[in-house]
Amino acid sequence: MGNSVGLLDHFRRILSARKTQGAALAVLIIMVILLPLVADNYIEEVATNTLFYIVLALGLNIVVGYAGLVDLGYAAFFAVGAYTTGILMKFGLNFWLTIPVAVLFSVIAGIIIGGPTLRLRSDYLAIVTLGFGEITRITARNLKITGGASGLVGIQRPSIFGHILNQITDFYYLFFVLVVLAVIVAIRLHNSRLGRAWQYIREDEDAAEAMGIDPVKLKLYAYMLGAAFGGVAGAFFAVKMTAISPETFAFTQSAMILLAVILGGMGKIPGAIMGAAFLVLFPEVFRGIGQMRMLFFGVLLVIIMVFRPQGLWPARKG
Repeated sequence: MGNSVGLLDHFRRILSARKTQGAALAVLIIMVILLPLVADNYIEEVATNTLFYIVLALGLNIVVGYAGLVDLGYAAFFAVGAYTTGILMKFGLNFWLTIPVAVLFSVIAGIIIGGPTLRLRSDYLAIVTLGFGEITRITARNLKITGGASGLVGIQRPSIFGHILNQITDFYYLFFVLVVLAVIVAIRLHNSRLGRAWQYIREDEDAAEAMGIDPVKLKLYAYMLGAAFGGVAGAFFAVKMTAISPETFAFTQSAMILLAVILGGMGKIPGAIMGAAFLVLFPEVFRGIGQMRMLFFGVLLVIIMVFRPQGLWPARKG
């Protein structure tokens, strides 16, 4: 009898916690939706950049968090998507039609880097992905079709039902919808058989292979899906900025996105969101103190990694 009462109390606490979390999430979503009504252009711009990095962090979280791989060149997929959209729009193709092409080219890039190298592990894989990111950037800087070192300029803004998206508010809501879709896809992947197989590979690749899981094939799927997220984000980035250059996709971008995933908590969707938001918002909040803000930012990152190495919102074990 006592065990039954204790079990009921346990379920009540779970339901209460879920109701609290649901209410907090609803309030947060309402605040995000209403933000442009009370914010100026600067705050909207920062918020839009935050949403953009959240999409990238969710994509890299599939590779690093779900499958347990290392990727130091994620900006390469982001670059492929951006350049594909920019070039196709220069040839007169509608923006919305460039998105599937950008995703396709990004996925192909994921296959090119993942296919021959995913049998590698740890440091070796990290070096290969770092090299791939740099190769992509240098190639873009030297090709005529990508605009060379100057990049592509004059990319047209897209339109929806005749309305041209040329205001920061338009892109804020556009990236908000993109984040919602990315979260839905990430949740479905995490809860799928594929997502569970990735978790087995992440925890013990040899044991997963002994259970009949093909680690190389499934890790390649992770790279392909992560690349697809990067390609979509790159396509929208190109039309938001109307100009892209090779230096936009330097190693620091890859490091920034990877840091967001690690800082937030690898394998956890709220963690990727929190990590990306922290990395974008902290330097902006303390912009008034000049370059000293980066010193404080670095010190805070070290403190977080020392006292909470599992991240701000880590995945639960078991």
